[in-house]
Amino acid sequence: MVDTSHVETIPISSLNALEYCPRKFYYQFVQGETLVNEFVLEGTLAHQRVHQSGTHTMRDGEMQTTQLYLYSEAFRLSGFADIVEEQPGMLVPVEYKRGQQGQWLNDHIQLCAQALCLEERQPGKPPIAYGYIYYVSSRRRVQVPFTQQLRAGTRAAIARALQVAALKIPPPPLSGKLVARCPNCSLLPLCMPEEVRLLQSQKRR
Repeated sequence: MVDTSHVETIPISSLNALEYCPRKFYYQFVQGETLVNEFVLEGTLAHQRVHQSGTHTMRDGEMQTTQLYLYSEAFRLSGFADIVEEQPGMLVPVEYKRGQQGQWLNDHIQLCAQALCLEERQPGKPPIAYGYIYYVSSRRRVQVPFTQQLRAGTRAAIARALQVAALKIPPPPLSGKLVARCPNCSLLPLCMPEEVRLLQSQKRR
């Protein structure tokens, strides 16, 4: 059993990387490695539109708070919600993502973790039923129900993140079908440098 007591908090956004690839999470969170590719740059530009913090009143009277800082002592999480909408009797987190909806649940788990933090701030109130992910390139706003299954998966991801963060060396690279995720990863040159050099040499021929 890995001792996680020295890991203070996990960034909520890092859960997304953890679900995509634990090795990527380790490089980013533990070793502080960041490489920028076109996908990272697009995501950064998309978030700049909602990264001016403040509270705003919409046309329908609904309140929106942008860049709301979240923290959970129970789950050892911290980070920001892009937008939190105040609907009657409930707060609703909204996360902005570049591109289109993917095949994996990493975005859903990041959003659900925001809901867990919001719920901790409002003890005694009903659980948050859903949130939204806004995919910038497709301009689609997708509702994400916070089911018991998703909540359980999110709690498991948090526990796994704490364990991976406590490791002395990075986890191994992805294997099997999950290797399909590697080509679009910004950290591929760092994670698998020999493979990248081999591909580059083959392209020059």
